Amino acid sequence: MEGRLLALLRLALKYNATDIHFLQRYQETVIEMRVDGLCYKVKGKFEDYRLLRYLQYLANLDVGNILTPQTGQFEMEVDGTLLSLRFALINKLNYSNGVLRILNSRLKVDADSLSHINAQNAYFKSLLSRTCGLILFSGPTGSGKTTTLYSLLKSVKSRKIYTIEDPIEVYNDDFIQLSVNEALGFDYAAGVRQILRHDPDIIMIGEIREEAAARMAVTAANTGHLVLSTIHTSRASSCISRMTELGVNEEHLYENLICVSNQRMLTDKRTREKIVIYEIMDQKEIEYYREHKRNSDSFVGVEQQIQRGIRYGIFEETVY
Repeated sequence: MEGRLLALLRLALKYNATDIHFLQRYQETVIEMRVDGLCYKVKGKFEDYRLLRYLQYLANLDVGNILTPQTGQFEMEVDGTLLSLRFALINKLNYSNGVLRILNSRLKVDADSLSHINAQNAYFKSLLSRTCGLILFSGPTGSGKTTTLYSLLKSVKSRKIYTIEDPIEVYNDDFIQLSVNEALGFDYAAGVRQILRHDPDIIMIGEIREEAAARMAVTAANTGHLVLSTIHTSRASSCISRMTELGVNEEHLYENLICVSNQRMLTDKRTREKIVIYEIMDQKEIEYYREHKRNSDSFVGVEQQIQRGIRYGIFEETVY
């Protein structure tokens, strides 16, 4: 099974896939890879039905507790590149579903080339000079939110940076990195509480997905820290409503929110290189939204940028 898994990982790296999906019904296994936000089927082999069991072994999952959703992490070397991999499994009576997320621990990131628009790169970097406030990055799975976070953090000098993640996706010796362990009760909120006792300058929260984490993010920003995090929404403005749905006081949120971004990762039609496009709500745009509950006429969203890119032949229409 090792050879088959290595072949799948080589294919995933070739096409810059972020996830490999496995759906098994009886002895039939369907394998798909997520590339540019879309899932593509991989030609299967008879022995693929053994892959899920092999991945359970590598991720050190409890095979005696197969009906409980589980997640594990392991590393594998592929052609000289060490990959950090996370495997999540759901077992039901008539099927099993597994997702292998590729957490590339050797990811090369650069704050000066995040966006193809230089003004956006300059704006993101300028935010890191702030001493406090909340910055939220949103977008669908596989859009590069974690890459954006690490690109920015790696450009910071002479400041204490702490992260709390589930799991740690990119290891960096310049940061103090904590990993969520929900089995021990160490969730995002507990992690932020611990970090606040260590005199941090910048706090990175891997993802806000629960009420306690949302509240702690705003609290940390309000007490003199710069906080960066991701949240799953389809638009930048939806981050505000999502945070209030998670129990954050709206006034406190607006007082601390300094930037909201939403992004998509696409492929350049001519060079086949990855391009990340951003819609950005700066403080001026956030204040406009606070007053009018809509974006200003000058705001340019990702959908508008994608359509413009298609018209000018930058992106393929099928990608959109």
